[in-house]
Amino acid sequence: MLYMAVIILVAVFALVIAALTAKNIMKKPEGTPKMRELSSIIYQGAMVFLNKEYKILVVFIIIIAALLWYLISPSLSIAFIVGGIFSALAGNIGMRIATKSNARTAFAAKKKLKAGLEVAFSSGVVMGLTVVGLGLLGVAILYLIFKDPNIIYGFGFGASSIALFARVGGGIFTKAADVGADIVGKVEAGIPEDDPRNPAVIADNVGDNVGDVAGMGADLFESYVDSIIAAMVLGMFVFVAGSQGVLLPMMLAAVGIVSAIIGTFVVKIVKSSKPETALNMGIFSSAIVMAILSFLLIKYYINDLTVFYAAVAGLVGGIVIGLSTEYYTSLHRKPVKNIAESAKAGAATAIISGLSIGMISTIIPVLAVSVVILVAYYFAGLYGIAIAAVGMLSTLGITLATDAYGPVADNAAGIAEMAKMGKLTRKRAESLDAVGNTTAAIGKGFAIGSAALTALALFASYTQVVSQYTGIKLVINLTAPQVIVGLFIGALMPFVFSALTMNAVGKAAFQIVNEVRRQFKKIKGLREGKTKPDYHRCIHISTRAALTHMIIPGLLAVIVPVAIGLLLGAEALGGLLVGVTAVGFLMAVMMANAGGAWDNAKKYVEGGKLGGKGSDTHKATVVGDTVGDPFKDTSGPSLNILIKLMSIVALVFVPLIVKYGGYLLG
Repeated sequence: MLYMAVIILVAVFALVIAALTAKNIMKKPEGTPKMRELSSIIYQGAMVFLNKEYKILVVFIIIIAALLWYLISPSLSIAFIVGGIFSALAGNIGMRIATKSNARTAFAAKKKLKAGLEVAFSSGVVMGLTVVGLGLLGVAILYLIFKDPNIIYGFGFGASSIALFARVGGGIFTKAADVGADIVGKVEAGIPEDDPRNPAVIADNVGDNVGDVAGMGADLFESYVDSIIAAMVLGMFVFVAGSQGVLLPMMLAAVGIVSAIIGTFVVKIVKSSKPETALNMGIFSSAIVMAILSFLLIKYYINDLTVFYAAVAGLVGGIVIGLSTEYYTSLHRKPVKNIAESAKAGAATAIISGLSIGMISTIIPVLAVSVVILVAYYFAGLYGIAIAAVGMLSTLGITLATDAYGPVADNAAGIAEMAKMGKLTRKRAESLDAVGNTTAAIGKGFAIGSAALTALALFASYTQVVSQYTGIKLVINLTAPQVIVGLFIGALMPFVFSALTMNAVGKAAFQIVNEVRRQFKKIKGLREGKTKPDYHRCIHISTRAALTHMIIPGLLAVIVPVAIGLLLGAEALGGLLVGVTAVGFLMAVMMANAGGAWDNAKKYVEGGKLGGKGSDTHKATVVGDTVGDPFKDTSGPSLNILIKLMSIVALVFVPLIVKYGGYLLG
C-alpha cells in the first residue's frame, strides 16, 4: 500500500504542477484587442468541434460499454468508461490551455524570443503533465480497486478508442483547412501564410489545436497507459517476484514523471538564443535523471539490474528514434535541403524526393526498435520488452511538452501576421514555429517507436492470456493457412485505414478550396483587405467533414480483430496482430517523416532560399507540403494508435474468442 500511495501522490503532484503552470500562463498579457479577438475565435471554433465530436463519442462509449458489461465483465466495462473519460479529458485540458496561450505567446515574442518560447513551452508542459498525471492516476486507482491487471485492459481500450477518433477527426479537420488555405492562398492568390484575407486561416489555426494538441494528447495518453498495462500483465505472468512485477511499471512511470518535471525546469533556465537548444537540453537532462533514478529504484526494489538494462534500452531507443526523426525533418539538415533543391524542377520532383526520404528514414527506427527488442529480451525476456516500452515513454511529460509547444507557436505566428504585429514579431514567431515542426516530428517519432514496442508487449500479453484461458500454450504457426490469412489482413489494415483518412482530407480540402474561391469571388473588397471573410463557414465545413469521415476508420479498428478471432480463431488473430504491427509501424514512420520534411522544405524556401516566397520553387514546395500534411498529421500518427487498439481489442475479447472462435474452421 505504501508504494501505491507514493505512485498516486506523484501522479497528483504532476496534475498540481500542470494546474499551477496553467494559472501562471493566464497571468500573462494577451495583447491587443485584435489579438484577443483572433484568439477568442480560435478557442470558440476548437470548442465547437470538440463538443460535437464528444457527442458522437459518448454514443460509441455507451454501446461498447454495454457490450462489455453483458458479454464479458461489468468491471471491464467500468474500466473502459474511465479510460475513455480520462483520455478525452487529457486532450481537452491541453487544448483549452493551448488556445489560451497562442496570443500570449505572440505578445511575449514581441518583447523577446525567449519570452515567447517560455509561454509556448509552458502550455506544452500543461499538456504533458496532464497526460502522464491522469494516465498513471487512472491505472493506479483501477488496480487498487480491482487488483487485476487484466481488468485494466478495459482502461486501455477506452483510452485507445477515444484517441483513435480524436486523432482521425482532429487530423482530418486540421489538414483539410491547412491544405485548402495553402492551395488558394499561397499558390493561386499569392498571399502570405496566415493572411487575414484568407477565409481558411482561422480554421487552419483551430485545426492545429484539435488535431495536434487534443488529438496528440489523447494519442500519447493511450500510448503511455497501454505500455504500463502491458508490462503489469506480463509482470503478473512471467516475473518471479509476483506483485513486484506488477507494481514496477507504475513505479518507473512515477520516476519518469519526476524526471520530466526536472527537465521542464532545465528548459526554462537554459540561457541560449536558440529555442531548439533549450528544448533538447530539457529532453536529454530528463533522460539522464530518469536513468539514474530508475537504477536506484530497481536496485532497491527488486535488486535485479537486468530489468534496469531493459528500461535503459527503451529510453535510449526513444532518443535514437527522436534524433533520427530530427535529422530527416530538420530545417537545417541535408534531407530537407535536398527536397527544396529538387523543387526547382517542379512539384513532381519535390514529391518524389520527399517520398524517397520518408521511405529511407524507416531504417534507423526499425533498427533501433529491433536492437531494443533483442537487448530487452536478452536481459529480462518478454517482461523486459514491455519495460523497454515503459522506459521509452517514461519521460513523456517533457517530450509531449516539446510536441504540444509546436501548435501554440504555429498559432502565435498566425496571430502575429493577422494582427499586424510587425516583421520582427512575425519573424520571431516563425522561428518558434519552425522549431515546433521539428519538435512535433520528434514527438511523433517517440509515439511511433513506443507504439511498436507496446504493440509487441500487448501481443506477448495476448499469447499469455489465451494460454491462461485454454490451458494450452498458444503457438502462432506461420505455415497454418488461417494464420497467413490473418497476417495478410493485418498487413492490409494500415493501407485501408490510410486510404480512408487521406481520402477524407482530400474531399474536405476540396470543399474548403471551393469555399475560399467563392468568397474571394463574391465578397467585394476581400482581396483588397477592405472587408472581413466568413471564417466560420470554413470552420463549419472542416468540422462536418471530420466528424463524418472519422467513424468508419474507428469502427474498423474494433470490428476487424473481433471478426477474425470469431471466424478464424485465436491463432489467426495472432497473425493479424503481427501483420498490422509490422506494416503499420513502417508506414507510420514513413508518413510522419516525409510529411515533416516536406513542411520544412517549404519553410526553408520561405526563409529566402532558392528564390524565396512567391517563386516557382516555393509553389512546388507548397504542393509537397499539402501532400505531406495528411501524411504527418492525419494518417501517419493515427496508425500507431491503430496497431495498439487492435491488440487491446484482441486482449479484451479473449474470453469470447476462446469460447466461440474459429467458426469457419469448424
